[in-house]
Amino acid sequence: MSSHLDSFAASGSSPTPDFLVENHGSIFLLQPLTPAAESWIEEFLPQYRITFGSAVVVEYRYIADIVEGIRNDGLAVQS
Repeated sequence: MSSHLDSFAASGSSPTPDFLVENHGSIFLLQPLTPAAESWIEEFLPQYRITFGSAVVVEYRYIADIVEGIRNDGLAVQS
């Protein structure tokens, strides 16, 4: 795992992560793993978002802010 992804690791406060973040170079895949994560996506990400399967495609420059928002809302993220 590269050092810039260390900040995306789950804190351990939740037994099951709500999201999985996968680094694919210039894009990340934000995979919802729980109903709460799916609800968060519907509420906070744009309706015109690009998806790959059930994951949301996120540009590198936006992923840190999105993960911060997810965590601020009490959900767990794993990379």
